[in-house]
Amino acid sequence: MEYSYTEANDGCPLAFQTSVPLGPATSATPPGAGGALILLIHGFSGSSEYFQRNTAALAGSGAWVVAVDLRGHGQSGRPAGGYHVARLAADLRDLLAHLRTFLSPDAAVVPVGCSIGAAILWTYVELFGDADFGGMVFVDQAPLQDRSPFAGGWDASRAHRGCFDEASMLAAQRAWTETPEAAYAGLVADCLGYRYAPAAGDDVSEARRRADEAFFTAISRKCDPVWLARLLADHTRYDHREACESIRVPVLMMAGKRTGCFPLEGMKETTERVLKGRRDRGEGEEAAVARWMEFESGHWLFWEEPERFNMEILGFVKECVSAGRK
Repeated sequence: MEYSYTEANDGCPLAFQTSVPLGPATSATPPGAGGALILLIHGFSGSSEYFQRNTAALAGSGAWVVAVDLRGHGQSGRPAGGYHVARLAADLRDLLAHLRTFLSPDAAVVPVGCSIGAAILWTYVELFGDADFGGMVFVDQAPLQDRSPFAGGWDASRAHRGCFDEASMLAAQRAWTETPEAAYAGLVADCLGYRYAPAAGDDVSEARRRADEAFFTAISRKCDPVWLARLLADHTRYDHREACESIRVPVLMMAGKRTGCFPLEGMKETTERVLKGRRDRGEGEEAAVARWMEFESGHWLFWEEPERFNMEILGFVKECVSAGRK
């Protein structure tokens, strides 16, 4: 993987890692031979470095693999504004326009949105539709973070475990801005399954625990904590349930059984809403895949169970490529 860059429509530099070196644009031959572009989108305070256990295996299939740095994260630009999920969705559209100059028109683009990356994809669908994609993967994120009395109620059994209303959001903002080092460590404690919900069979050495925490906190430390706090306030209020209902392409929802972020019931709402939308449109559940998948790890399941994650992603992408050729 090597870094490459493009710009958003407001001039913000957008960095991404690519498995194929990019030279002069050509639409005649797509990078790789797999007929697919796998687009990895990290979560809150992360970067493309999150996927260092995944990119080689995914690229080994022949697919082109791109891992993004969202604005405000990693090596991308850090403007004063832009701390909105909709702005990040617009950035994704600009990035896709750039990548398509290297990609054949019939190649399947399959984004993998992890945490807030999933919210970015749902917002993208709401703003621009899903025609740009051959399928979509959502990783450990519910379509609504806050508790809400609407649509039958959205309570503690579905909402985010720690940031779910005005008071808890303000507390999280204070933590990220006033005691950022503790916030970074708290994120690790919530997102690694062996930390959030230790199990008798865990074989995790103290050296690995320290290395994992150092890795993730170093990535969070690269971000402006005030900017992140503002992004958090925007992210937690979005309700993506109706956007999920409009998705027509194949969907794979991955969730960690030991995540410290969302109850499984909240995340299951994603596939349920996708299927509801298809029924409401008279398409039937057989119209396309809407699959639910549980992992034994936590929020960062791509890090804790990389072999299975990579295998499942490749299998799903293969299905999307085959479906697109029919």
